[in-house]
Amino acid sequence: MTGWLPWAPLEAVTLHILEEFVYPGGYVAWYRRYRVDASRITARFLIIINAALLIACWDIAILVRRGAGVPYWLTVAALTCSNGCWHAWASFKSREYSPGVITGIAIYIPLAIYGYNHFLRLGAASVTTALIAAIIGGSYHFWSALFHRGPRR
Repeated sequence: MTGWLPWAPLEAVTLHILEEFVYPGGYVAWYRRYRVDASRITARFLIIINAALLIACWDIAILVRRGAGVPYWLTVAALTCSNGCWHAWASFKSREYSPGVITGIAIYIPLAIYGYNHFLRLGAASVTTALIAAIIGGSYHFWSALFHRGPRR
């Protein structure tokens, strides 16, 4: 598959990270106000998790361009979509701007909707594959909440 869609998650994640940490930035300070105990959110953790996501998006784009990888694309799209929904909810709940909410709402959510529709209509993914990808990708915030509530190291 050629075109822009295989690369869209990588571009979206890059823009999202820039919004969170560069312009306007301030994600860590906002998050520490949002969660009373945000001690597990360290610079090292954020670098590792965001670098891993960027690498995964790069690898997925290569796989999709080679005719494979659509389930992974759908999983990352579900993950980023759920992140966009979380930013919207967190902004609403905290009544302040959550760095990342603009790209989350304006890019992550529409990209997931478009991508799921595209790959299902194309026949590149079955409904079952799309549902499994949505469940796996959408479960990110469940696992993240467990990480934050788990035992200290």
